[in-house]
Amino acid sequence: MNNFVEKLRKDRGLNQEDFSKALRVSRQTVSAIENGKYNPSLDLAFTISEFFGLRIEEIFFPNRGGEINEEK
Repeated sequence: MNNFVEKLRKDRGLNQEDFSKALRVSRQTVSAIENGKYNPSLDLAFTISEFFGLRIEEIFFPNRGGEINEEK
C-alpha cells in the first residue's frame, strides 16, 4: 500500500520521532509505514487520518502493480 504519510509529516515540520510520539507508536513503525513496508492497522490508519484532518483514502492508496483477475 502506498501513502502520503512522509509528505504530510514533513509538511507539518515533524520528524519521525515526534510524529511517532503523537501517534503512540515506535519511530520504526512510522518509518516502515512511510516506506511501504508495513500497512497500518485500521485503528492506526484512522489515528493518522484524524491527526492530519484527512480521510483515510486521501492518505493511503493501493499499490496497483498488477492486474486484478476478475472472473464473471
